[in-house]
Amino acid sequence: MKIFANNEVRRFFTGISAILAGILLASQAAVRLLYQEFSPELFCLLVLMAVCVLAICFRYFYRQDKIMEAAVSSMNAYLAGDTNARIDCDKEGELYRLFHTVNTLAAVLNAHAQNELSAKEFLKNTISDISHQLKTPLAALNIYNGLIQEEAETLPAVREFAVLSEQELDRIETLVQNLLKITKLDAGSIVIQKEPENVADICKEIELHFAYRVKQEQKEMILSGDDDILLLCDRDWIMEAIDNIVKNALDHTKKGDIVRIEWKRFGSVVQIRVKDNGSGIHPEDLHHIFKRFYRSRFSKDTQGIGLGLPLAKAILEAHDGTVEVDSQLDTGTTFTINFLTKL
Repeated sequence: MKIFANNEVRRFFTGISAILAGILLASQAAVRLLYQEFSPELFCLLVLMAVCVLAICFRYFYRQDKIMEAAVSSMNAYLAGDTNARIDCDKEGELYRLFHTVNTLAAVLNAHAQNELSAKEFLKNTISDISHQLKTPLAALNIYNGLIQEEAETLPAVREFAVLSEQELDRIETLVQNLLKITKLDAGSIVIQKEPENVADICKEIELHFAYRVKQEQKEMILSGDDDILLLCDRDWIMEAIDNIVKNALDHTKKGDIVRIEWKRFGSVVQIRVKDNGSGIHPEDLHHIFKRFYRSRFSKDTQGIGLGLPLAKAILEAHDGTVEVDSQLDTGTTFTINFLTKL
């Protein structure tokens, strides 16, 4: 039976049975020694008493097992997401004191989870408000900057500074948008709509997105992979994540360098790799590149704003994916993305 699956309970019943058998044998030996005969009445009485003792012990452990099963069932329900699941603890005893403590712990965890959710929601709303407030002045600054560039056709110095100003305005706009996206992901307010998508089509669209920049910077982007690999994902968000990783690769390569996007499927895993032969990442930075606003003291890069890779990681994790990085200075960097797929 189930209660005898417990070694301690088995040892308990074995010990009790041995003691009762010893008492039965000892009593019969004593009767035979004193009266020189066997007493069937005493034997039956002792056997009945032994059976009663064993039955009482069995009933006790059976009830305890049922109580523990109900407690485990309630805890599993809580772990499965039912935050209102509680263990019945309206009786007295040490076991019910333990159950009461577990219920108290569950209530405290619920309170902490609610507080964290409220904090994330507040942060999301605050950053959303700030981003919306910034959109109007940013749009106005872009218009003014465009007018300055038009009026500065004959003033090279002014035009140069206007172009630099436009780049900085673009960086600010990108920062605001990424902040808004990453806080929404943190708060869980973005619903990931997963559909079967062709990985080759996604990567070709990413290549097209960066085609102008690749041509202007005289770099090369190479795609390789099967055309029939499908991935269950939200196309827009996955493209956002891979876009950020490819942008990072382009930011850290120079004229003539190559960025490769490779994809393949093996078993139940779909893997996408973004490789470059650029400047590489310093070993001290490898464990920090997915931290928000992290700026390496070894990097001379001025293009990044420290949110692209963290945003990519958050999106990939929202798809139950993982991302790893391997890099060597002056040799290149490889980002490896893995997805478990049921397709």
